[in-house]
Amino acid sequence: MVQTMLEVIALDAADAVAAQAGGAHRLELVTDMAADGLSPSPALVRSVLAATDLPVRVMLRDAPGFAPGSVDGLRREAAALREAGATEFVLGFLRPDGRVDEDACRAVLAELDGCRWTFHRALDHSADPEAAWGVVAALGCDAVLAAGSPHGVADGFAVLERLAARQDEVALLVGGGLQAGQVAPLKAVGAAGFHVGSAVRPGGWDAPLSADAVRTWADLV
Repeated sequence: MVQTMLEVIALDAADAVAAQAGGAHRLELVTDMAADGLSPSPALVRSVLAATDLPVRVMLRDAPGFAPGSVDGLRREAAALREAGATEFVLGFLRPDGRVDEDACRAVLAELDGCRWTFHRALDHSADPEAAWGVVAALGCDAVLAAGSPHGVADGFAVLERLAARQDEVALLVGGGLQAGQVAPLKAVGAAGFHVGSAVRPGGWDAPLSADAVRTWADLV
C-alpha cells in the first residue's frame, strides 16, 4: 500500500506545534504569505526546529513570482539556513519564457549538497507543466508540489492524473486550493501526498493554525 502524507504550511513555532499535534507528517516553513511564501529567517528556522521533530522543508524564494530575485542572494540564504539547521528545502524558478530556469536551480542546489527538496508550484505556472515534470525530476528533487493549473486543483485534475502516473520519477505532492472532497478522487488516480495551508487556518493567515483542522485532514488522507 502506498503511504499517504500530509504536509502543512507553518509560519512559526506555534504553527509547528499545532500541526504536529494534529497529525501532520511534514511541514513547509515559509514567511510572508502575502507574497505566496518567501524564505524564513535563520532565527525562525531555529525556533521551528526546536519546537517539533517533524521533517521541515524550508522555502528558498526571495521575490513574488517565479523568477529569482538574486541567485547569489539565494545561495547566501541557503547557506545561512543550512547553518541554522535546515536539512530539507523547497525551491523552483522559471525563465521569462516559462521554461524551468535550470541554471538558477542548479546554482542554488549547489549550496544544498544533496539535501532533499521539493520543486514548488512554479511547475503549474510553467509553459508546459508535463514537460517541466521531467526537467525538474532530472534536477534531483524528490517531490513536486502541483495543482495541475495556476488556478488550483479543481482546474488541474486532468494534469494531476497524468502526473500521478509518472511518480516513478518523483513523488507528486498535491496542493493549491485543495478541497477535502478532492482527496478521494486524487487518491484513486494514484496521488498520495497532500499539501494544505489556508484549509487548516479557519481564521485566515493572520489567525492561528488549527490542530483540529489538521487532524481532520490527517484522517482524510
